[in-house]
Amino acid sequence: MNYLVDRIAGVGAYALGVLRAAFELWMVFVGTIAGIWRLYGRRGATRPPGALVEQMHVIGNRSLLFIVVTVGFIGMVMIYQACLQFSRSVGDLSQIGVQFARLIVSDLGPTLTSMMLATRVGAGIAAEIGSMKVTEQVDALRMSGVLPIDYLLVPRFLASIVMTMVLSILGAAIMYGAGGLTAYLSFGVNPRVFYDLAMVEPRHLGLGLLKAFCYGAAIPIVSGFCGLRARGSSEGVGWATTAAVVGSSFAVIALDFMLSVGALWLFGGDV
Repeated sequence: MNYLVDRIAGVGAYALGVLRAAFELWMVFVGTIAGIWRLYGRRGATRPPGALVEQMHVIGNRSLLFIVVTVGFIGMVMIYQACLQFSRSVGDLSQIGVQFARLIVSDLGPTLTSMMLATRVGAGIAAEIGSMKVTEQVDALRMSGVLPIDYLLVPRFLASIVMTMVLSILGAAIMYGAGGLTAYLSFGVNPRVFYDLAMVEPRHLGLGLLKAFCYGAAIPIVSGFCGLRARGSSEGVGWATTAAVVGSSFAVIALDFMLSVGALWLFGGDV
């Protein structure tokens, strides 16, 4: 009987912890939006000098090679496997490029790019903020009259949104180009047939950009939240970094599902 009571109490404590963490995550998001208004929106606002440009360089430029190489190889593997299976089953490879283009624009481009950014950028944000938290630099900011979210998260939030959208467009182009090159060299698919954007419509492009925007907003929020929850010493920073990578990746997957379902409900099967 006591064992059952302890188990129920443990489940209840875990549920309360999850709800508390969800509320704190929401408050970080709300605080970040309010910080954007304080720093950039109202008249006479004080902008951190160069902070936004610096974070755009850190998130975008330093992730460029990683994104290009990763999504390029993914596009090559996907097209090779698709052509291999289609050549064995139906023998017609004329629709491979057309369907691949629509899939890249509406889903694969922003989602795969953001998954890569979640591992690199999310870990970096959590490690940096977590280190500041355990060394009491965050408390020093508060004592100096500076809101930590304004100083630490707002520039990263805005830079992440901008650079995620830019890198998603670039990643989609690299994936499409690498896939077409693989189809031509391995299976002799005519590039004019492969690089056909006839089935890509404005709603597909809009859905892809919306996903990139949401992913770019979610990664710094989740990562910053994990960094601000770091406790102890270096072990706490390691926990925060791991939690940021897992949480950011899960956020990208969950948002992808919700936005895809919403688009399916809005536009029907043609998304």
